[in-house]
Amino acid sequence: MNNFSPLRSEWTESLARGEQPDAGALRLHLRAIHQDHAGFTETCAQACRDAAGRTSYEWLAEAAPHGEAHVLDLACGSGVLLDILHARNPALSLVGIDMCPEELTLARHRLPWGAARLLQAEAQHLCVLQDDSMDAVLCHWALTLMYPIEPVLGEVRRILKPGGTFAALVDGPMQAAPGYAETHDLIYGHVQAELPDYGTIDLGDPRVRGTDSLIELVRAVFPQADVSVETGVVAMHGTAAEVAEAAAGFFYAAFTLSGARRAQMLTELSHLLCTPATTASADTPARFAMPVNRLLVRP
Repeated sequence: MNNFSPLRSEWTESLARGEQPDAGALRLHLRAIHQDHAGFTETCAQACRDAAGRTSYEWLAEAAPHGEAHVLDLACGSGVLLDILHARNPALSLVGIDMCPEELTLARHRLPWGAARLLQAEAQHLCVLQDDSMDAVLCHWALTLMYPIEPVLGEVRRILKPGGTFAALVDGPMQAAPGYAETHDLIYGHVQAELPDYGTIDLGDPRVRGTDSLIELVRAVFPQADVSVETGVVAMHGTAAEVAEAAAGFFYAAFTLSGARRAQMLTELSHLLCTPATTASADTPARFAMPVNRLLVRP
């Protein structure tokens, strides 16, 4: 664990100098994480389920059209959502776009041959897709990382057919999931010991993380649409060591920690997530819950 190599990039160096990183530095920072840890987001997301037994991928997939339709998975990552969509409805014509070639490689290995067309592009520049070409655009837990966000929403509107649906899974309000705020604060406390401005400046556009601000942001781009946000909670169970590792791995901030501090953070997180909280051993039962918002944009 102490051999864990902390991520240092132009983005983190800007933070260390007390400066606001620009959009280019953010994209390079995200690329570096996904290059070295491709597929990491699915580890936690696939283990977490809501009260109905659904993963966040499955909840988002419910927004896809029935029958024949063209659907884009924006920031498709390792292809988990595309795989679910294809299995549920092989009649869908699927496209997956991601800016990270390492994630697209994983998606190609995951998906049956011909299940989806996979393309490398940035969300702000979807020139590989024609106007009015998609019946639905889905985005799983990536909208919070995108900056600037207005061009992304503008591109989504451009490629959606009249009457098309845009749905995204994003961070929900912290108070919706018991214990989540404490987990967040513990991880960020360790990160801020090494990068004091992390959190004051975070990845993406902070408006996407607030329910009201997200609705206002989207309505400015889709003024005639019905825009709604539903809040849910997904949770995972396992041993203290497993749950702490998976939970910390879902926080991009954790990738900036030095090996020794990361080990200390995981020990403290293991204790925090125990059910009930106690002095934990590696195999003590633990639980981690995350709040999720599902954004739905329909005409």
